[in-house]
Amino acid sequence: MAGVYVHIPFCASRCSYCDFFSTLRREEMGDCYVEALLAEAALRRMELRGEAVKTLYVGGGTPSQLPLPLFVRLVDGLREGLGLDTVEEFTVEANPDDVTGEWCAGMVSLGVNRVSMGVQSFQDDILRFIGRRHTARQAIEAVDRLHDAGINNVSIDLIYGLPGQTVESWSRSVDQAVALDPQHVSAYGLTYEEGTRLWHQRERGEVIEVPEEQCVEMYRILVDKLQAAGFEHYEISNFALPGFHSRHNSAYWDETPYLGLGAAAHSYDGVIRRYNPSDLKMYIDKVMSGETAYQQEQLTRWERYDERVMLGLRTAHGVDADVLRQEFGDEAWRHFVDVAERHMALGNLEKKASRYVLTRDGVMLSDSVVRDLMWDA
Repeated sequence: MAGVYVHIPFCASRCSYCDFFSTLRREEMGDCYVEALLAEAALRRMELRGEAVKTLYVGGGTPSQLPLPLFVRLVDGLREGLGLDTVEEFTVEANPDDVTGEWCAGMVSLGVNRVSMGVQSFQDDILRFIGRRHTARQAIEAVDRLHDAGINNVSIDLIYGLPGQTVESWSRSVDQAVALDPQHVSAYGLTYEEGTRLWHQRERGEVIEVPEEQCVEMYRILVDKLQAAGFEHYEISNFALPGFHSRHNSAYWDETPYLGLGAAAHSYDGVIRRYNPSDLKMYIDKVMSGETAYQQEQLTRWERYDERVMLGLRTAHGVDADVLRQEFGDEAWRHFVDVAERHMALGNLEKKASRYVLTRDGVMLSDSVVRDLMWDA
């Protein structure tokens, strides 16, 4: 399966917690950037090795901030340059306040069949504090519009551990999310990324972190409520109704090769990682002059082992020790099994045939479990 990721870096404003590469310069550079994306697609199409493109994911940034005519130009150009007739899952990220009836109709006409929407919270005071542009009501209306337009694969993003959030208010947010009948929910614990506005607020004492035990309780509520509603917990932060897991993102976790286009986008072919610069002008200048913009690194055997363990344990499939042995040898297998058995005794891992999977309690300690299992942590 070939997957293509396209990064749209434009945002109307910057959220206080976000450290993804983005810019407010859409009106100034939007047209040039789309042309650069299409130029890069032409330069790098051979990296797909003739494989049919099965998933296309347009992320950001805020792709829904791209004016509809420009988005049409992008998709038509990608269709011509890469061939999108075989795409089975076409995802676009969106902010609720951008999801108008016209936008929904435009996405459907382009073949978009999945929308991932950054809701984050259903509390208006928290949304304002973290710099989101939408209200809870707009998020609810946006999901309804998507369903009315015929997009029946809608994913909602939520964040727990936000300043001012309580266990009770988080529980209500999860209930509200379920009530909207989404097909997928992604939920992430807040991290204070260095250099973000929220990080600076915490450093100045203007924000108090939600206690860890409270975040653990929020996660347990999330899992319980979504599983009771029929969602499968297929990855640490991701839940889907049967048949609606994110095929594109699942490729990242099982190390399927993918091509990333755009400033700050990453690619992986199974051995080599390529990453474009997080600099809009540098990226545009490079690809418009006929050169690729990426730098690359070839992973060593042990780096690939560490990634296999880290990514595998994020998923409900876990890590298959037999496959690990076949690919990395007896030394790696013995290291993994010895450490895994210790964590089984602690209740952090369970074994299903040759697969080791995090338990419910182990998920709460996943970082330390993975660190122990790595070869060179």
